[in-house]
Order: sequence, then C-alpha cells, then structure tokens
Amino acid sequence: MKAFVLAAALALPGVAAAQEVGIGTGAIVRGLEKVSGDIVDFTLAPREQAVFGRLTIELSQCRYPLGDPAGDAFAYLTIWNAGEETPRFAGWMIASSPALNALDHPRYDVWVIRCTTQ
Repeated sequence: MKAFVLAAALALPGVAAAQEVGIGTGAIVRGLEKVSGDIVDFTLAPREQAVFGRLTIELSQCRYPLGDPAGDAFAYLTIWNAGEETPRFAGWMIASSPALNALDHPRYDVWVIRCTTQ
C-alpha cells in the first residue's frame, strides 16, 4: 500500500521534480493605466518602491528558474493605493500567469515581466 501511495504522489506534477530557482537582483514590473492606456515599465530592486498613478509598488523578492533567467519569473509584490493603510495587494505574481494572483483594481493593472540578474 505504501508503494502505491508513493507512486501516486510521484506521478503528481511538481511533486517529483521541484525546479531549482535563483534569486534575482530585482524585477521588471509593468503597469497599465486602464483609462488612458498608458503603459509604464519599472525596474525595481528588493525593498525599492515605485509610484504609478495612485499606486505605490514595492518588490520584496524575484525568483526565476535556474538556467533560464528569462524564464518563468515570480515576484513578491506589495501594492498600496494612495490614502489606504492596508495594502491593496500582497503576494506572489507569476510572469507567465498574471491572472492567477492579480491586483484587483478598477483603474490599474500591474504584472511582473521578468527578474533582473545584474
């Protein structure tokens, strides 16, 4: 029975082969202002903040698959709306799946493009 459970667990995606990751020196984050259509790219270092319209965006960390720095990056972002004390968003955003864990804001979209490595 143990052998069956182990075989079943190893067959699940992501359980048997965890991907090694590197930690980037920062991240490139893109912001979209939905009303005007303006798009702005920010290069952020860890613990650095950028202001985009009424939002303040802070990067905590950016990770990427080792051997493929331009690959599927994921970054931990904290985003505040002006005048609010609690963050509007705090969590990991994944470059290849921005809708998986997205900022919910009526005027702005923010997503991760990739990690920086230098």
